Amino acid sequence: MLIISSHHRSWLKLTLACASLLLLPQSFAETPLVYKYKSKQGIPSFSDIEPQNVRYKVIQVGCFACNVNSMVNWYNTPLNTSAFNDLILKNAFLHNVEPALIRAIIHAESHFKENATSKVGAQGLMQLMPATAQELGVKNSLNAEDNIQGGVKHLAKLLKKYRGNIKLVAAAYNAGEGAVKKYGGVPPYEETLVYVDRVKILHSRYRQTG
Repeated sequence: MLIISSHHRSWLKLTLACASLLLLPQSFAETPLVYKYKSKQGIPSFSDIEPQNVRYKVIQVGCFACNVNSMVNWYNTPLNTSAFNDLILKNAFLHNVEPALIRAIIHAESHFKENATSKVGAQGLMQLMPATAQELGVKNSLNAEDNIQGGVKHLAKLLKKYRGNIKLVAAAYNAGEGAVKKYGGVPPYEETLVYVDRVKILHSRYRQTG
């Protein structure tokens, strides 16, 4: 079990510890998460095992579907059709975005973890970058309602821009609109290629759930 106390260790060591998770066997590397919490002494601490009976924050090394070496079988990994359902349906209606696509993106980005934070600063269920969140008027990216509202609004913009092309929408969501423009399509980044493929699979499967 990895436990790091900031009382004795620097943020540099935390970064190295987070990176080391990627070297673990594949069964552990599928969901590369680090949990930040306060010990009984009030000292900020970190663990690769979900803390029990304490409040914690998830620090995510990378988005759930971005791990190139993931051993997850995306064709049969369990779906989540109940979490945040009311918020998903509400924003799907408001922004004219298919609920199945919203669920696919949330699943791919954070695996439905409301307080997930990536190593580059993306936050919440739909992993909004601070600049994007600000542009979308999101006040608190770690709040499910704010995050989903902003994320779906962003998806709606991308769907309009790419005329409903889900591959380009997913690529832009992952790598940015600039990268899609630069390459005239899905950027040849390994992470983006697997992300686009996995979003496609998840989108199709969530559609089938109705």
